[in-house]
Amino acid sequence: MANEETPPPSPDLPADPVRIVPMVGGPQTLQPEMLQTVTPQLTYNGGPLLANVEVYTVFWGSAWSQGDLATLASDLNAFFQYIVASPLIDQLAEYTTQGYGIGQGTLAGTSTLTDTDPPSMVSDQQIQDLLTQRTGSGDLPAPDANRLYFVFTPPGVAVTLGADQSCVVFCGYHDQIGGNLFYAVMPYPDCSGCQTASGSVLDALTVVASHELCEAITDAIPAQGWYWFADANNQGEIGDLCVGQTKTVGAYTVQTEWSNAAGGCA
Repeated sequence: MANEETPPPSPDLPADPVRIVPMVGGPQTLQPEMLQTVTPQLTYNGGPLLANVEVYTVFWGSAWSQGDLATLASDLNAFFQYIVASPLIDQLAEYTTQGYGIGQGTLAGTSTLTDTDPPSMVSDQQIQDLLTQRTGSGDLPAPDANRLYFVFTPPGVAVTLGADQSCVVFCGYHDQIGGNLFYAVMPYPDCSGCQTASGSVLDALTVVASHELCEAITDAIPAQGWYWFADANNQGEIGDLCVGQTKTVGAYTVQTEWSNAAGGCA
């Protein structure tokens, strides 16, 4: 999503960096044989990091205000409140750089947008427009250097990112607007490729959310923070290198993340 305020990627980095959570086994999942022959090494490319992340959840649509979805929204907020100050974030300290000391964060707030429902097919541009309009009007808090908006869409809504579609290619993604508004998109896991072995919708969402949370912290503008690029088919952020591998932190199921220090997923 390059724009005039976002510096272009280095010539050594991809023009279209990986920023999605691919469906497990999907076309954009890194191939295990590559990881067996080449040890990834994330390198820092000078972009911003979210040193003390301030998560703000946005539940788009009236469906989130009632029944099981209202309970799920509450459970997701409890997850974020715990996870941003958990050992999952502590392990990211190895990616601290001059000017960005990565530490624990906060759940800064939440909004359920009941005055508008997303269409059955919603584009990333429409999500960007929503965030730009609502932060501009004061319905949502203004961006700052650490704020990360998590946008959740309800069941039955497909999200498109360019030519790719949720539950066809990806389960979630993160990006930025203007180099200063950072966001992640969390489609409802309506398909088996975005679910976990437990069958729990909450587990499915916390796995994807942890992936995007850690990537946004360490690579807020995709490929301009910490990124690995071996070739066009073998590249990615801290979460891309560990897709499909999970662990339990507290009461929650999350994805493991790549550790340069450990030389593997941790």
